[in-house]
Amino acid sequence: MKAPRLAAAGLAAALLGSLLVATPATAAPDQGAGTTATCVTDPATPKRQFRALWIASVTNIDWPSKASQTAPDQVAQQKAEYLAWLDLAERLNHNAVVVQVRPTADAFWPSPHEPWSEYLTGVRGRDPGWDPLAFLVAESHKRNLEFHAWFNPYRISMPAPGGAGADLDQLAPDHPARQHPDWTFAYPPAGVAGSRLYYNPGIPEVREFVQTAMMDAVQRYDVDAVHFDDYFYPYPSGTHQVPDDATFAAYNRGFTDRADWRRDNINLLIQEMNAKIKAAKPWVKFGVSPFGIWRNASADPLGSDTTGSQSYDIISADTRKWVKQEWVDYIVPQLYWYIGQYPAADYARLVPWWAETVRGTRVQLYIGQADYKSGDPAYGTFWMNPRELSDHLTLNRSHPEVLGNVHFSAVQVRANRLGATDTYAAEHYSRPALVPTMSHLPAKPLLFPVVTRADRQADGVRLTWRQPADGVGPLGTATSYAIYRLDGTKPAGRCDLADAAHLVDTVRATGRGAQSWLDTTAVPGQRYTYYVTALDRLANESSASPPALVH
Repeated sequence: MKAPRLAAAGLAAALLGSLLVATPATAAPDQGAGTTATCVTDPATPKRQFRALWIASVTNIDWPSKASQTAPDQVAQQKAEYLAWLDLAERLNHNAVVVQVRPTADAFWPSPHEPWSEYLTGVRGRDPGWDPLAFLVAESHKRNLEFHAWFNPYRISMPAPGGAGADLDQLAPDHPARQHPDWTFAYPPAGVAGSRLYYNPGIPEVREFVQTAMMDAVQRYDVDAVHFDDYFYPYPSGTHQVPDDATFAAYNRGFTDRADWRRDNINLLIQEMNAKIKAAKPWVKFGVSPFGIWRNASADPLGSDTTGSQSYDIISADTRKWVKQEWVDYIVPQLYWYIGQYPAADYARLVPWWAETVRGTRVQLYIGQADYKSGDPAYGTFWMNPRELSDHLTLNRSHPEVLGNVHFSAVQVRANRLGATDTYAAEHYSRPALVPTMSHLPAKPLLFPVVTRADRQADGVRLTWRQPADGVGPLGTATSYAIYRLDGTKPAGRCDLADAAHLVDTVRATGRGAQSWLDTTAVPGQRYTYYVTALDRLANESSASPPALVH
């Protein structure tokens, strides 16, 4: 039997009730419903927490699982595989995916600058016959998942048998590296096992070119963020040196110390890329997932209590500076170590160091989690503990600067070895969550939605609402909605919407007309009170709608 529609009298009462839960009209746009300023919230159900899968394409790690030809059935299979990853992200109450779309100076979209990726078709430069990036973004947004486009800035090729990975002639015929061989170097040297090609970060034209190639995707596609991994200068291999003597001589910019010059080359990449992203689309975020150790305290008093490799020294990545200068919007250190007596890199020592590093800045901290190690005896007995990853997320709660996690990688999350994925999902991701807001990025306040119908149906409760006219363009426009459900038919208290205890779903906006959602988990005969809030594309939240009562 259907519940009564919201009649005029009920709507008037609902509007009165809304005054009890709405934040003041003068509130900042990122406060939204149920501001947590004076509310006690449950750390197990945070209202905002970044949760994402890394979906790697290089060597077909995650997606596509294999390079296919271009027959329609093979394209359909690749699409179906990606939708299955989105199914997994939804099941785990994630709110973002980080997808590798430029793994080796190539492209998962029709780029005017770089060839099609071999990881799509198995042939470098072969047109797959469709636009994967357009599909990836659109399907992610249908699930209301943020899409973070993951680029590798300088890597051109991967190792091949006999050291052939550094052979320019093996690249696509029109590859820019073949047209500008002086832009590249092989490391380790060509013919040595593990050799691969890199663009030379010390050449100004290279830095400009790779930025242009990546910005093409930012300008043409509705990505939510640009994401770099930890590959800048190559990781050391034996005693081999990066062959940049001539580059240093030609482009040293007055530097006399080559290590400082290399770091400055990468600093310029980060600083300039951020500026270009914000100039093109001020709402697009920029994040980096560096190696987890900046420097050890034994080398620098500002460093961490660790003894492992240092990104500052080995790959010329001054990650602490990027945070302090606020050249990135978020940082995801890859803390791929266990909690315990591991002097090289103890997770429990590194999380506090990174928390202190971002403190006082506008840079958000998410932690990169090593799902690939869980349940694999090759990584030691600590990783045979099914609770190890869940314990990581519990430890994070002691540091309010930690605003989320990214899991590497999708196939390992799905593998669920030892039941570890199920464990941390149940203990930490039991409810949906909104992504953290970024108050330094532009936003305009949103008006709250108005629920026009709340009908009990055979398959659940159907809510319909409308969004009052708001902004035009990407700012000040409702991009998605959050739906809250409380048992009973009394108005929400001031703190009832402050965490995710009553958050049941988030949904993408479908145009500017009436919006609709079906609550398939509603119990027949149970009375409910629903609220809906509007979210812009940066997840800034409006005040709550008037309550919708279902008897």
